Amino acid sequence: MPEEAVIVDAVVPVTAGGISADLRGRVAVVTGASSGLGARFTELLAASGAVVFAAARRRERLDALAARVPGVIPVTCDVTNDEDRQRLLQAALGETGRVDILVNNAGYGRGARALDESVAEFQEILTVNLTATFALSALFAPSMIDAGRGSIINIASILGLVAASPSSQASYCAAKAGVVHLTRDLACQWAEAGVRVNAIAPGWFPTEITEEMFGDERNLRWIVRNTPMRRPGRPHELDGPLLLLASDAGSFITGQTLVVDGGWTSR
Repeated sequence: MPEEAVIVDAVVPVTAGGISADLRGRVAVVTGASSGLGARFTELLAASGAVVFAAARRRERLDALAARVPGVIPVTCDVTNDEDRQRLLQAALGETGRVDILVNNAGYGRGARALDESVAEFQEILTVNLTATFALSALFAPSMIDAGRGSIINIASILGLVAASPSSQASYCAAKAGVVHLTRDLACQWAEAGVRVNAIAPGWFPTEITEEMFGDERNLRWIVRNTPMRRPGRPHELDGPLLLLASDAGSFITGQTLVVDGGWTSR
């Protein structure tokens, strides 16, 4: 046997109910948790055993989520506000002493032709989607570095990889492209400290952001026609990617953007 060969005594599969992972004893923070993908991510992490601090601006929705899902702690937070971000950090560390998982999910976009979008409107989209992702990552990373472990998951988009054409979303595309490359750089900066940074780039999924798109039969036909799998995504199809990156199942994955798009970007 060559000297460099390694014998693995045992491999323990990380499963619980099919697509799952054991997150018991872990603490997670999810932004944009009041609806859509953020609410589902919160429920999923809690169902996998984590204590989850659910952050968003709409407190009534957070309270309803916490009442419905055990292990969820609501925190009112505008991710663009530094005081709110600090309060979120203190809420999580003050109550549990640690944060193992940060899901930077908060974000939104708007359809607008570049010639009709002001610089201030462009900057607003970057602030919510990109600047807040950087600020929260930098805020939570020190406690993870001190612990020697952690997973930061940034929610990007296929529009961070390809143009939105024939629609027009220059600001959102630029912001999500920034999230993709920010993910790579932060991953390299913090890898040696045991902190993993990855992104998920969903394709067309039904959410509040895409409600108008999915509510129009012509647009829906366009999505179906241009997706190689000939359908939009279903919310549960992001469960596996999230749990992979959040859990020890993805312990050697960092700096990656996991694209979940039914083949959209492979065309």
